[in-house]
Amino acid sequence: MTPALARRLAAEALGTLLLVGCVVGSGILGDRLSSDDAVSLLGNTLATAGMLAVLILALGPVSGAHFNPAVSLVMALRRELPAGEAIAYMLVQCLGAVAGALLAHVMFALPLIQTATHDRSGFPVALSDGVATFALVFVILAVRRARPDAIPYAVALVITAGYWWTASTSFANPAVTLARSLTDTFAGIRPADAPGFVIAQLAGALVAAGADLALFPERRSAGK
Repeated sequence: MTPALARRLAAEALGTLLLVGCVVGSGILGDRLSSDDAVSLLGNTLATAGMLAVLILALGPVSGAHFNPAVSLVMALRRELPAGEAIAYMLVQCLGAVAGALLAHVMFALPLIQTATHDRSGFPVALSDGVATFALVFVILAVRRARPDAIPYAVALVITAGYWWTASTSFANPAVTLARSLTDTFAGIRPADAPGFVIAQLAGALVAAGADLALFPERRSAGK
């Protein structure tokens, strides 16, 4: 492994750790401070969007700031990331995500090892997360050439919207889904429901990649 790749993998692991720590931690605090789920979700939304924007600004120059196996998969399929590096990205993203959930448990004095019991079952909920992932990946692909400096804000905004217009509250990330199955808190998802989310997320990401090629064929012909 080259030093450059090691730095990129470290950035992906760190970014995903901080992102999931924020998602889970803000959910815990919101749930403690309010008995109203809408208020808790609002706090969870704002914290996640803010953290996501600053992480992309900070770590984007190092690794591209994927923090998401679905994004890394699409970049590999577009030949913008070698397959071996994409697999390494996905691995450290998952490890970082799990570490982020564990960190949140420690910060809030909760049991370290947990299994989520939050029911997020059913096709409509899984479909919602496929739609959320489609929106996320499409925004990344469509915005990054015309306004690459706007990517951190565009991603943060699409996740903010996804929290409130999708039935799943926009996980949109297989690594985050894995981590959230390991926390029995506001942000959790039952392990039994997680595979459906991941399948929908990957499908949504692939459809977004196809939509980008269909709507912007000149980008492909121009060599990306």
